[in-house]
Amino acid sequence: MNKTKNVRAEAAKCLVGVLDKGLSLSDVLPKAQANVAPKDAALLQEICFGVMRYFPKYDAITNLLLSKKLKGKQRIFHHLIIVGLYQIDKMRIPEHAAVAETVQATVVLKAPGLKGLVNACLRNFTRNKEALENKTDNLVTQYSHPGWFIKRIQAAYPDNWAEVLEQNLERSPMWLRVHTNNVSLETFILELNKTNIEFEQPLENKTSILLSKPSPVEAIPGFEQGWFTVQDGAAQHAALLLEPKDGDLILDACAAPGGKTCHILDLATCDVVAADIDETRLERVSQNLTRLNEHAEIICGDLSDPSVIDESIQFDRILLDAPCSATGVIRRHPDIKWLRRNEDIEALAQLQQKILETLWQKLKPGGIMLYATCSVLPEENKQQIAQFLQKTDNAKLIKIDNSETNEAPGWQILPGQLNMDGFYYCRLMKTSD
Repeated sequence: MNKTKNVRAEAAKCLVGVLDKGLSLSDVLPKAQANVAPKDAALLQEICFGVMRYFPKYDAITNLLLSKKLKGKQRIFHHLIIVGLYQIDKMRIPEHAAVAETVQATVVLKAPGLKGLVNACLRNFTRNKEALENKTDNLVTQYSHPGWFIKRIQAAYPDNWAEVLEQNLERSPMWLRVHTNNVSLETFILELNKTNIEFEQPLENKTSILLSKPSPVEAIPGFEQGWFTVQDGAAQHAALLLEPKDGDLILDACAAPGGKTCHILDLATCDVVAADIDETRLERVSQNLTRLNEHAEIICGDLSDPSVIDESIQFDRILLDAPCSATGVIRRHPDIKWLRRNEDIEALAQLQQKILETLWQKLKPGGIMLYATCSVLPEENKQQIAQFLQKTDNAKLIKIDNSETNEAPGWQILPGQLNMDGFYYCRLMKTSD
């Protein structure tokens, strides 16, 4: 297969996919990486992730550098200039090489006539960087988030909003969870030490392993044997807080890609139903179950529809990892900032409410539901649950943290806290039918 030699051309195509077409980076990046030499795949990822982190700054500067906007088929060259600016500003690539390779991308993108324009813009930036940055300095370019999101975070976290936004610009760490049905913690740590992989165990639960730097899973001992799974430290709290017991019938709602399903099965000898609306992502659940040598019943369907799960079935425990804005995992998926819209939040909150109310009917009296999101927005978290508690007579708050009240329920983890993603958990008990 013919590999495109120019990484910058592929990066510009990815930016068009995300910023102009609304596709996720996880959709467009692997296809782009298939078009470049294997040794360049990491560079392509670094450029795409970096631009997504700092997009407002480079977009504003590009608008200043261009005397007129590039539109239609030429729009990709606006993004190509941004690719060049990011390399010059943030990467360790020599300036002349960054400029030359980005200019050469115009040929690959079949517009050699724009070589001069791209070259002039990048050279202008290198000469007048400080002045251009000063001219485009505002809250959005400073914190690299959309204005609507900054306002929501300021309202939700008046004392530490800037820190929340700054944490979203950090690179996400790599966490592992040791699957103790397949290997003892002691053996796994012994093997990690043999391979000189540096790690720490910062959480109370010692099966949570934080690597000092990310590593390909194939380079970590025991991946094929199901010794571990890659799962953020915050997400690893889900199964622990659910507290599965031997013999329980458990529903893992919105289960894909299956990390929490497998963790539940590692903690207890129980029957798990893993349900999700996305058939493609449920294939990942099956793959993870197979690799970890676990079994669960898999159901595909919309869990806001009561008929998806047989009405005669009631569960001892339900984990509802509700569909959400994913605003707690922006450092892991920086394109979320540019794909999410302000109006999405209300629609998501309504969907969460519908699923919550539907699944509550599937919980046995005395049963436990753990509501979870990877969001940092109160509308999806404490406000959602406070409203549910207010109107649901047979729902009782089971505190995770002593500071919880019915008016402010749940445990909010903010991005970067103990190096974890942003996550929210709230535990509820059904007192009667």
